[in-house]
Parts: sequence; C-alpha cells; structure tokens
Amino acid sequence: MKILIPILTIATFLFASPYYAKLEPIDTYSIKAATSGQVVFSNDNLKGKYIKDSVIIKLDKKYNEIDLKQSLLKLDILNKIIKIEQNTYQKFLKIKAKSQIEKDAQHIKVLNLQSTKSDLMTKIALLKDTILKKTITVKNLYINDIKVLKGDYVNPGTVLLTASDFSKGKLEVFIPINEASTIKDKKIYLDGKLTNYHINKIYKIADSVHISSYRCQIDIDHPKQFSKLVKIEFK
Repeated sequence: MKILIPILTIATFLFASPYYAKLEPIDTYSIKAATSGQVVFSNDNLKGKYIKDSVIIKLDKKYNEIDLKQSLLKLDILNKIIKIEQNTYQKFLKIKAKSQIEKDAQHIKVLNLQSTKSDLMTKIALLKDTILKKTITVKNLYINDIKVLKGDYVNPGTVLLTASDFSKGKLEVFIPINEASTIKDKKIYLDGKLTNYHINKIYKIADSVHISSYRCQIDIDHPKQFSKLVKIEFK
C-alpha cells in the first residue's frame, strides 16, 4: 500500500495536467500548377487576405486556344467527310457489281476516319481541360503566400500559392496511448472555460515524434483568431 498510493497520486496529477496547442486553420493547401506555362498574371496584392472569389494567377493559354479553335474546325470537316464516306459505303452494299473486297475497303476507310475522330475529340477535351486549369481561382480561402510572379515559367507540380480554410480551426494535442480510451469521454475546457467541444479525431498510430502518444484533433467553430496558444484540459 505504501508503494501504490504515490503511484496513483502521480497518475492522477498527470491526467489532470493541461495541454497546450496553437489554434490553426482546419486545412492549409498548397495549390500546384496542373500544366506548364508562363505566368501572365499574378495578383500579389491579395497575399495575406481572405478571398471570397477571385482569380489569383493566370498562365499563358494563347497557343492552346489557337490549337483548340483549329481542332474544332478539323472536327467539323472530319464529320462531313465521314458522312460522305458512310453514304458511299451504304451505296456499295446495294451495288451487286461491287466485290466484297471493295466493300470491305470502303468500310475500313469509314472505320479509320471514325478512329481519327475519336483521337481528335480526346485532344479537344484535353485542350479544354488545360485551358481551364491555366486560370487559378480561389474561393473562400485565406491567401498565405503567392509563390510566382508575372513572367515566371512553371511546370506541372510547381507550387503556385498556399491558402488556408478559415471556416473552422483545429487544436492538436498528443495524449498518452493508455489514456486514449478514457480521455475522449471527458469534458473539454479551453483556457479554463467549459465548452461543448469533443475530440473529433484520434489517430490511433503512435506519432513518429511523440512515440508513446496518439495525436488528437479538436475542431473549433468559427474562430476569431488563429495562431494563439490555447490551454486545453480534460476533466
């Protein structure tokens, strides 16, 4: 008994000790270039601001738009050729004087044209997607940093900007593994005040740094200030 009493006292003290965490945005994103191109517009003035809906960066798409215009023209011409060749094939089928080899040759011509059309339609879809991805628009995010300036050339994967979601905040703490099953049922006090918050996530793999702890996340609704240190208690 003399040995057990101080051990229980220490355990109780550790369980009641507060945790501290910095209030961070619920998510932070690195927005990367999906395609290559030269930066023709970079709205550096929006750095450090909350953006509801604005274009932040544009990449040069002039040649993509020319290619798209010409490809659509080619598709229109190809459709007309296919229609003519298809009609010719249908006529061949009705002409008894035409050999099977001639009929098959005409059929193959139609099939080859349809295959070419399929490839062209794929190219057009890719061009439209590329053009769309060359304009970077941000909605309902805070712009942490803009990494590129007008005149820069970027490749796919280049980080263009970083932004944070301010709709919620999160507090992350590391709790001892052996307390994870009981601490989630405790009331949460923030800076000494009782709250209705609860642990939203417990990552049940030991943290690579805090090797005997689980990482826990508490989500905070509509925080007024980020990056402040918060005292967290479980009681």
